[in-house]
Amino acid sequence: MAESRRWAILAVGTYAQAATCSFLYGMPLLVAALRDEGLSLVQAGVLVSAPVAGLLCTLILWGAAADRHGERVVIVTGVGLSAVLLAGAAATQSPVPFGALLGLAGAAAGSVNAASGRMVLGWFPVAERGLAMGTRQTAQPLGVALAALVLPALARVHGPYLALAFPAALCAVAAVLVFLVVRDPARPAKVEGEAPARSPYRGSRVLARVHGSSALLVVPQFAVSGFTLAYLVAERHWDPVAAGRLVVGFQVAGAVGRVVAGVWSDRVASRLRPMRQLAVASAALMALIAVGAGTGAWLVVAGFGLGAVVTVADNGLAYVSVAEVAGREWSGRALGVQNTVQNVAAVATPPALAAIVSSAGYAWGFALVAVSPLLAIPLVPVRAERIAAEQPPVPAGR
Repeated sequence: MAESRRWAILAVGTYAQAATCSFLYGMPLLVAALRDEGLSLVQAGVLVSAPVAGLLCTLILWGAAADRHGERVVIVTGVGLSAVLLAGAAATQSPVPFGALLGLAGAAAGSVNAASGRMVLGWFPVAERGLAMGTRQTAQPLGVALAALVLPALARVHGPYLALAFPAALCAVAAVLVFLVVRDPARPAKVEGEAPARSPYRGSRVLARVHGSSALLVVPQFAVSGFTLAYLVAERHWDPVAAGRLVVGFQVAGAVGRVVAGVWSDRVASRLRPMRQLAVASAALMALIAVGAGTGAWLVVAGFGLGAVVTVADNGLAYVSVAEVAGREWSGRALGVQNTVQNVAAVATPPALAAIVSSAGYAWGFALVAVSPLLAIPLVPVRAERIAAEQPPVPAGR
């Protein structure tokens, strides 16, 4: 029962994450439909960025709530609120309340980001956490792929506002499934008079270095995901539909790569050594893409394909490392910090790279992106990594 339950909990947690990712990172798919409603490109850009802006405001708070009250109640509350707020956004026909409700829905969605990662720490033994977290990390590309299949079609028929009924329904189903299936992992019994766990940030820079290196590794990830299609269409004159299909294929390959990286980390009993090696590979691939963009060589397409896998593979490794270093009593807050710094880098990368590309071209833009993983290589705290041997956690709810 315990064996099947933890995999069921992982599946439901991954679905809940994918449901929120469908609007957190799928909203840019509605830019064209919003433009058809009479909005300017700037106005449409503000609206589609509202969910991530809301997310950034609450990640640490949701993590603290998970540390204090448990994962199940936090996820059900947050995802349920997202469903209600998205339904409200779908019902409006005005940009201002639409944007406000999107921002609030993003703020509520922060619950699953921190709490579902904390759940993996509690339900899976150390030898399986890489696989489990890698599986959970497939939620983002799968959620975006699902949004790509549905949102533009709904927007074409019903308009961009009513299209939000789809992620609202996904989130409502997620809230019900989490309530029915998920149980909080058991927590160690507290000894009366025992002092609260000490902050893992006090007297140590390990977590700060993991956060910093992860943020630097987000830059090539969003450079590849955000500019592959634009480069292929603008510079190599590909058909947008054909380029879009290729990008979807890259997203699926990236999802598989996250799982493979997790299994790799379990096999070598290390999260940070593979993470550093992936940083090296990421820097090399961005240099390859830069050379291909500068020379027009076909290798640029191969570089984008490999980059779509390599640049995302470190995400799950960093999450597991943060959770293990922080410990159960602090993992929610630490994962909230991890999510925050990564999303800040994710939000900043596209406009910064777009400005560089506009003034200096794609080759120089990708060459500068290669500097980011190079800086991450010495920052990854491999020598400080300590993965303690643990017994399998005692299942809760029995």
